[in-house]
Amino acid sequence: MLATPGALPSAEQDDRWAYETKQDGQRVVAYLEGDGGLVLRARSGDAITGAYPELLPLGGALGPVPAVLDGEVLALDPQGRADFQLLQSRMGLAHAPRRAAGRAAATPVHLVLFDVMHLGGRPLLAVPYAERRARLLELGLDGPFWSTPAALVGHGAEALRATREHGLEGLVCKRLDSRYEPGVRSRSWIKIRHLQGADVIVGGWLPGRGRLTGLPGSVLMGQRAGAGLRYVGSVGTGWSEAERARLGVLLDGLESAACPFDPPPRAPGAHWVLPRLVGEVRYSTRTRAGLLRQPSWLRLRPDLTPEESAADLPDHHG
Repeated sequence: MLATPGALPSAEQDDRWAYETKQDGQRVVAYLEGDGGLVLRARSGDAITGAYPELLPLGGALGPVPAVLDGEVLALDPQGRADFQLLQSRMGLAHAPRRAAGRAAATPVHLVLFDVMHLGGRPLLAVPYAERRARLLELGLDGPFWSTPAALVGHGAEALRATREHGLEGLVCKRLDSRYEPGVRSRSWIKIRHLQGADVIVGGWLPGRGRLTGLPGSVLMGQRAGAGLRYVGSVGTGWSEAERARLGVLLDGLESAACPFDPPPRAPGAHWVLPRLVGEVRYSTRTRAGLLRQPSWLRLRPDLTPEESAADLPDHHG
């Protein structure tokens, strides 16, 4: 079951909703088979159990009782916050057990559990969220590499403020009376992501495909670092068709043979431009390498020159 982007429920509806921290990890469904076995499946349906060997003991946590649980695999930074960059070093190793074991020792993961869909052979999909959550908490699934954080009922505005103040990704709001709808992006679950803003300098673009043929599919962004321009990622969403066409005209007039980024990014097929255009984007977090995660274009900033666009980036990103 997937959440729909949206806003907080109204104050009048607040006590009909539960609030959970939005986690920045890999969504999984955990199958506890009742004989000590465990299977983890990603949203794609692929079995990824082998990538996370430290989670295998979860298979015996309920003894002979089989269960199907919903959760998210996280890698935590020293402050205990989910860090997707750390998690990426653990993903994709489902069929490389030796490498997975080595990475598990260096960067252990933590599985946050937030729903139960089947328990003891009984399907709970039609049971209201509030009852499913109570059943999940009763299972006492808190171990060395997994936990079941409580959800907050009501007080959504306070929950949203707290996640922002603590630098967390956002909030998920869930109707207390909602059933579990596998594979459905439901309005009964609402996700709110805290976004940050940044001024960026356009240094190049990549051609669009399909209906975007002849237009920029994405632009390559930079920010000032000393006397140079450091690449901070690409953005391809946030424009209307008219805005994308206008941007294409502006980029054509700035075409350049030289890459303006130092160091140059790996961007096969890129068209470089003189770094004169400034734009504003929204993004979720910045990776340790300095790239903007999940950026979305907000607007051009013709009122800013590249020199005025933003404070210099540090020379190194740690």
